[in-house]
Amino acid sequence: MGRPFEFKNKFYENRLFLNRIAASVLFMLVATAGLIVRLIYLQVMGHEHYTTLSRDNQVKISPLAPSRGLIFDRNGEVLADNTATYSLEVIPEQVPNLNATLAELKQLLNLSDEELSRFKAQKSQRKSFESVPLRLELTEEEIARFAVKMPYFPGVEIRTRFMRSYPYGYLTSHVVGYVARINEAELQSLDPAQYRGTYHIGKSGVEKTYESILHGKTGYEEYETNVQGRAIQVLSTTDPLAGTDLYLSLDIRLQKTAFDALGEFNGSVVALDPSTGKVLVLVSKPGFDPNPFIHGIRKEDYDILQNTPERPLYDRALRGVYPPGSTVKPFMGLAGLKLSDLNQGRRVFCPGYYRLPNAEHKYRDWRKQGHGSVDLKAAITQSCDVFFYDLAHHIGIDQLQEFMQQFGFGKRTGVDLGGEKTGLFPSREWKKKKRKQVWYPGETLIAGIGQGYVQVTPMQLARATAILANRGRSVEPRVVDSIKATYEVQNPYPRSGGEIAADLKPEYWRTVIDAMIDVVHSQRGTAKGISAGLSYTVAGKTGTAQVFTVRQDQEYKNLKISKTMRDHAWFIAFAPAESPRIAIAVLAENGGHGSSVAAPIARAVMDQYLLENP
Repeated sequence: MGRPFEFKNKFYENRLFLNRIAASVLFMLVATAGLIVRLIYLQVMGHEHYTTLSRDNQVKISPLAPSRGLIFDRNGEVLADNTATYSLEVIPEQVPNLNATLAELKQLLNLSDEELSRFKAQKSQRKSFESVPLRLELTEEEIARFAVKMPYFPGVEIRTRFMRSYPYGYLTSHVVGYVARINEAELQSLDPAQYRGTYHIGKSGVEKTYESILHGKTGYEEYETNVQGRAIQVLSTTDPLAGTDLYLSLDIRLQKTAFDALGEFNGSVVALDPSTGKVLVLVSKPGFDPNPFIHGIRKEDYDILQNTPERPLYDRALRGVYPPGSTVKPFMGLAGLKLSDLNQGRRVFCPGYYRLPNAEHKYRDWRKQGHGSVDLKAAITQSCDVFFYDLAHHIGIDQLQEFMQQFGFGKRTGVDLGGEKTGLFPSREWKKKKRKQVWYPGETLIAGIGQGYVQVTPMQLARATAILANRGRSVEPRVVDSIKATYEVQNPYPRSGGEIAADLKPEYWRTVIDAMIDVVHSQRGTAKGISAGLSYTVAGKTGTAQVFTVRQDQEYKNLKISKTMRDHAWFIAFAPAESPRIAIAVLAENGGHGSSVAAPIARAVMDQYLLENP
């Protein structure tokens, strides 16, 4: 009975064995087929791709940073230069004890904690065999001190670098701007191929707005590496292309004249060539020294700049907004001629104040006893507030706002610099939207003399003056006059303008411009004080902008106020009046009166520009 059972077991065992053999052979055949297919793919279809990957394991591409373009004024004076400096640099993998070395160098060269922190941050972003700057600008004494002990500091060396410098410092701090170290936020938006070998980027002024062409084009170096990634030999090199040189329309001598003419006052001077929009002067006072920002300004020094009441980092020319005061009156006069069919001979009696119909509130004239009976020309010449209260009341705020926009009020000028504010010329809709309030008739009156909600930047007012000088033809201010490149570059701010912004009758322009000439050259003009010895004709307008509101029962001149609460002084002008070559706006903060403070500053600038360049 046991044998059949044994026979059955052998039969099934043999069958099971054969099945396993067959399955194994089938698996081997399938695996071999898959391997053959994969080999065919690798050798034929994927050959180029994997060859490239293999090559990348031993061949690397390193960017070669270009030298930054220079910045010149219109006469070829260097405003932003590249100067050779000596930097202390560390190759971490060659330093046996990095922490101990840094501690000794800190004591030897008086390194700050900020410098050490910056070094450690940069070190973490690079490979251990790459050089990392520790101090970017060594003095001769520091070089000598380190040179004596250099053998005791393996992996630490002195290298030559070209660093930015600004020879005119505070004179050009706002217009030229400055470069500083690239921060983490900027790294996220920059092309790493273009900026890996670059440590600095434009932060403000021309340096920032023209960064794309000042930086240049990065070159490349292809080199072979070993398994650790260290370079063995250079295989090929594509040289970098230096950044584009920029020539500004600015005249640095005229810039200094304007800066010095402001004297004790903070403020701004902006001068344009009205025919082209070229910026001749762009002063914001006080300025600051941009050079410490290049290497990293100390926190305590930066805090001083930030917290000082004079606010030297604040660009008053583009970002400072102020009530324009009576400088709006020539534009108001044009609005009256255009919008209300104002008869040039129409007269308004000025008793020293103005009242709205059926109202008791008095809107005062700057001249307590009044100006008597005045027409438009006399109102501009003598700066009669009452005339323009009445004119604004008849035109209405909405029509005024629409008209003033033709001269750029409430709009950016489009200057090729960043950070410009729009200013404001209000309307009913603006107040309802922004303040959730209705518009009151009295607010129209004070807008008519450039007070209340009306705000302008010095650049806006200079451009408006240029449009007036051009009798309605618009210009767009430009700081950069020409670009000098050895290769084709695209100007990020192509020149525009030339269209008619305000289309008015010739007699309207003549009336207002004649009145502005009388402001300077007639005995009753508010700026007659600068007319002595003038060899050319100036069309101008003074302005006084209140910093605070005086109550009905108070008189401004009798108030005891601090200097910071005094009125701002304005003066706008263009000359020669018959064929304008310069349009200027001057603001002296807390200067008091445009006639005695701002107008002489404009005279100094116009004299130098017109008499030295006949």
